[in-house]
Amino acid sequence: MATPRPRADRAVENSLRRWGFVHVAGVDEVGRGCLAGPVMAAAVVLDPDRHIPGLRDSKCLSPAARERLCEAITGQALAWAVGSVGPAEIDRINIRQASLLAMRKAILALVPLPDFALVDAFHVPGLPVAQRGIVHGDARCSAIAAASIVAKVTRDRLMQDLHEADPRYGFDRHKGYPTPDHALAISRFGYSEAHRRSFRVPSLFD
Repeated sequence: MATPRPRADRAVENSLRRWGFVHVAGVDEVGRGCLAGPVMAAAVVLDPDRHIPGLRDSKCLSPAARERLCEAITGQALAWAVGSVGPAEIDRINIRQASLLAMRKAILALVPLPDFALVDAFHVPGLPVAQRGIVHGDARCSAIAAASIVAKVTRDRLMQDLHEADPRYGFDRHKGYPTPDHALAISRFGYSEAHRRSFRVPSLFD
């Protein structure tokens, strides 16, 4: 029987608050490995006086749990924001730069601007606030876990909207990731405006 992954905690945020940082944001992105749709990032400043139980890496949660937690996070956080970079811009500047840009957009959209940003794995250039990259931060840090949930839910909702506008590709199922049925749809219908043309489509015969 598999051991459940531990929940993220507030140890890092609490340590920073003891040093005098008041608004500590967690930042994470989603959609780097997709063939279609934007790369999206969220930044969240949790309220230290309002505990939200069950925060963990969004990949470890069911869709229903993510939706429930997303509602709690956006309803109780001191601040939250989302940044997005679309397929055309991803093709122009590459996915790494697009991911950093989405995270920077999310952080700079927070009101008020945070004192400190905790970022999942990355260092985000051009930020006017102190920051720290934390490897596996979405599994270790509550604020980053919260950001991962908001980013994932927001992007999944957008991919559902894209599916309703053009159901040929099955975006409601795979959310733009490179699955065999997604590759088959591209081979049948070609690229849509939602697709990243710089990404290699997996061969159906690999």
